Formats: sequence, C-alpha cells, structure tokens
Amino acid sequence: MQKRKLGQGLEVSAIGLGCMGMTQSFPPFPEKSESVAFIRAAVERGQTFFDTAEVYGPFENEELVGEALQHVRDLVVIATKFGFQFKDGKPDGVNSRPEHIRAALEGSLKRLRTDRVDLYYQHRVDPAVPIEDVAGAVRDLIAEGKVKHFGMSEAGLDTVRRAHAVQPVTALQYEVSLWFQRPQLLTLAEELSIGVVAYSPLGRGFLTGKVERGAAFNANDVRANMPRFTPEAQQANHAVVELLERIGSRKRASPGQIALAWLLAQRPWIVPIPGTKRVSRLEENMAAAAIELTAHDLEEINTTAAKIEVVGARYPEHMERMTGL
Repeated sequence: MQKRKLGQGLEVSAIGLGCMGMTQSFPPFPEKSESVAFIRAAVERGQTFFDTAEVYGPFENEELVGEALQHVRDLVVIATKFGFQFKDGKPDGVNSRPEHIRAALEGSLKRLRTDRVDLYYQHRVDPAVPIEDVAGAVRDLIAEGKVKHFGMSEAGLDTVRRAHAVQPVTALQYEVSLWFQRPQLLTLAEELSIGVVAYSPLGRGFLTGKVERGAAFNANDVRANMPRFTPEAQQANHAVVELLERIGSRKRASPGQIALAWLLAQRPWIVPIPGTKRVSRLEENMAAAAIELTAHDLEEINTTAAKIEVVGARYPEHMERMTGL
C-alpha cells in the first residue's frame, strides 16, 4: 500500500485503521477473537497504521490491538491516547497532569504488549494543566524511549503552537471530511510541518451512502444523540452523498472511496483512519488510495460542496465543549 509521512518523518500507510468501533460507539461489537483476526487481515493487506485509545472500552480496545499486533510489532505504527481519568471503570473527566500521563502510559504499554508507543496523543486538552507541562512530560517519555512521537487531538490552534514549541508535534488528530472541513487547521499544520490524521473521514458512515435516509439508531450507537443524524438532518445532508455518487459513477468508485480520495488529495500529509469491522469494507477503503481525482473532479466537488448547507452540529453541546476548534 502507498505510504505517507506525518511530521517528524513518521511514515505510515496512506490510509490507517481506526479501531474504536470494535469496542464502543458503533454496535454490534464483534467477539474479541474476531476483531483480532480482522486487524491481522488489515496487516496482511498492507495497512501499517492503527489507532486506539485507553478510553475506548475503556481499555478493551488497547488489549485487542495489542494481541493482534504483537507478532508484527516492528512492522506497524501504533497510536494511542491519554488524557482521561477513570472512576469505577468509566471515564470521569480529563486529566493530563504529568504524573497521570506517566501512569496512563504504563497501563497502555501493558495492554498493547509493547515497550513503546509510536504516536502518543493527548486525547483532549485539560484546561487545568498548562500545555507546556503536558508537552514536557511527553518529551521526557520520548527521551526514555517509551514514546516515539507526540500527537494532539482536537486541540485549539494556539494550544498546538505552544505545545509544539516545547516538544515538536508529529500529528494532529481531528475530525476532517468533506462535510466537516477545517481550512485553518490545514494552514497551521502546513506552517509547522505537522501531519493531520483525520478521524471520521466518512462522516460516521454517512458519506458511504449506506445510511438510509431517516435511519434510526440503537440507543448505544453514538449517532443516536448527534444532531447531524436526526431524520431531518439526514434528509437535508443527503445532497453530499449525491455529489459523491455522481463523481463515483464516473470513476467506477463508491461514494466512500471518493470521500477518502478527496481527503487524500487535499495535502500529501493527511492520513484518514476510517473505522470498519468488515474485510470487504476494509478493502474498499484501502483501494481509495489508488483513485486519482483530476483538477476538474476536485473543482466540481469543492464548488458543489460549498453550496450545500450541512444541517446539524457534529456533536451534542456537552461533547463539543471538550474540543478546541
């Protein structure tokens, strides 16, 4: 599979695998053995970049990723995240105190069955801890060889600048897709030579065209509480899918493949990490890296998308408050 470089020379497959949905947010969840086999199937097909976090599950996701990848550890890049504290096994607010970061890392290393984390993100900014202290703590862990690269997720742009001045940031993880574009983020990333890892690049499945108009979601499905997925919003937002379908018909590609190809075409250092639990969908996503969109294709997509008013916030208000952009 094609490779791309994030910041600091970190090379990964052009499309990575977001593993969160195997244990949370998008039920039903496979048995652990099925997910382990699935992740190994991704490696066999050339994927080298795997994204997890201690809060996914919590903890279960790191465990299955660790089991799946331990036999190919030196051939893959594992990204995980810190920044939450837990009570009775459930997330209980953010915590990025340096001593907590160190403790969180030790737990992640054990669950991932490894001696280092390739890319260690602050999952969400902790307003109680200066970002310079966070970056300094990760810098120390890098010096010890337990972490290879520093990342930040959903942080404000000024916060990224301040952190980068202490410890160079390799990757910024944000939700980025055709229906949630972030030009200011890309400008900053280009200025500082930081890669961007795009989560939910397929709009939590919506941009694949596989979500039926007006679909209702299981109460345990994260989309059930997202304003962008109300029946009314889905109906209005289907215009984005129709655009992708139109381009896809010319390229003999699915809407989801066009959405990923469009994202890859924005910058050479953007790496999407779509999540899936099915090999057929995995192969479809990976094939998007080979789709070439012409300047005319991109102009049509951008011009048409700019005229579409996407309806509904991406997160409920309490979740949006935890993000920095």
